[in-house]
Amino acid sequence: MRRQARSTFGSVRRLPSGRWQARYTGPDLARHTAPVTFDGRGDAETWLAVRRSEIVRGTWELPQTDPYAQTVTLSRYADRWLADRPLKPRTRALYRALLDRRILPTFGSMPVRAITSVAVRRWHADQGASTPTARAHAYALLRAIMATAVTDEIITANPCYVRGAGSSPRVRKIKPASLTELSTLVAAMPERHRVMTLLAAWCGLRLGELTELRRRDVDRTAGVLRVRRGVVRVNGERIVGPPKSTAGIRDVAIPPHLLPALDDHLGRYAGPGRDGLLFPSPTRRGDHLASSTLYRAFYPARSAAGRPDLWWHDLRHTGAVLAASTGATLAELMARLGHSTVGAALRYQHAAEGRDHAIARALSALANGP
Repeated sequence: MRRQARSTFGSVRRLPSGRWQARYTGPDLARHTAPVTFDGRGDAETWLAVRRSEIVRGTWELPQTDPYAQTVTLSRYADRWLADRPLKPRTRALYRALLDRRILPTFGSMPVRAITSVAVRRWHADQGASTPTARAHAYALLRAIMATAVTDEIITANPCYVRGAGSSPRVRKIKPASLTELSTLVAAMPERHRVMTLLAAWCGLRLGELTELRRRDVDRTAGVLRVRRGVVRVNGERIVGPPKSTAGIRDVAIPPHLLPALDDHLGRYAGPGRDGLLFPSPTRRGDHLASSTLYRAFYPARSAAGRPDLWWHDLRHTGAVLAASTGATLAELMARLGHSTVGAALRYQHAAEGRDHAIARALSALANGP
């Protein structure tokens, strides 16, 4: 959250990074921003006091917009932009990679003010169509950085307005697993991974949420899993933190038919103590299960189920379909899957097999009467 405070002259605001920014309206009636941010509010207000003194004494000179704004390169500005944002570790790493691999090679050495809409369109076209998702993410990131530059009064208009460039069509059509395929898949998994596979499908949990579940997160009395954390791997390091979004903090009811298998798993494979991991590494005591270890078991199992196209994350889609087929509302699906927006939840909705025929039969029953 940005906090803004007004004094008798100018204003200061606290940025997401915790640093302070100062702005004022000069005798030219234009808005001027300090070329640097400050450690504390007092420092920002002192800078404003000096500018006010210059105006009162008649020594104030029109900045050539501030020297920083005139000369700052995108590389330098993007570094500060990234540092000022409270991002999740994986998101920060993604943005850093997009900058280094796709944006800065073209624009890094250019002053922010020199980046034009023509240059942006050419850059976007040169990204090619072979990686549409990465291209869309890179464009959206550049657009966000330049939008902040507008707010900071470094530029007067955002040069990024290529229509539709910030989104990309889904590359592959996801086909959720049927109940028969899911049953075969689970049976083909090693015993220690079967419950994890069942919970991924029937409860719709993300991989990072599953691998961070601990004994204390299983409430057998209420029959729920308390999802409070997730684990992600960034630059070779596993980082435990809150789920992907605020909505990800949730209690997920466990289908009763899974409880016996879950009890058996707790007795045989889960780590010891309340903080013991539900799905620990089979080789490294107390460590999280590595995705590579899971995938070595999952790939042969999906082939056994006749679904070599199935990805682990598709089990989450399967969970959405199974829940939707019970008549769950969109709001209920959002709560179960941990989505904060309708758009995110809609991406996981598919027509359950045979459901449309059931609806058609019900409509005919209405027409034919009792």
